[in-house]
Amino acid sequence: MNFASVRIITDDVDRLVEFYEKVMGVSANRPAPVFAELVLPSCTLAIGHSQTAQLFGAGSVAGANNRTVIIEFRVDDVEAEYVRLKPFVDHWVKEPTTMPWGNRSMLFRDPDGNLLNLFEPVTEDAIRRFKGRH
Repeated sequence: MNFASVRIITDDVDRLVEFYEKVMGVSANRPAPVFAELVLPSCTLAIGHSQTAQLFGAGSVAGANNRTVIIEFRVDDVEAEYVRLKPFVDHWVKEPTTMPWGNRSMLFRDPDGNLLNLFEPVTEDAIRRFKGRH
C-alpha cells in the first residue's frame, strides 16, 4: 500500500491552489477546473471543489470545516520559511517554537481555516527519527 494524497474540499479551488503553490513552492496540475494536485516527492496535496463532494457520498465531506487534521511539511529551515511566508499568511497560530518532541514548528491556517505545520527536526533524537524519510 502507498499513501497517495490528502484532499482538501473547498468552495474556492483557485484561492487555495494559489495559497498552496506559494507554501509548497510547486505549480499545481489542474486536470479539471474543479480539481488540482500539488505533487512533491514525499506527498500529494489534492484540492477539490465542494461540487465534487457529492461524488464521495451525500454529506460525506464539507469544505472549510476541519478542526481535527494538521497538514505537515518537513522543511530544512523553519526560520527562513517563516520569513518567506509571513507576508501572505493571514492567520498565524504559533510562530517558530521548539516542541517537546524535538521539532521546531510553526503553525498557521490556510484561507479555509485548515491548520498547517511546517517543522524542522532540531534535536539529535528528532533528527535521527527522520533520517532516511523523504
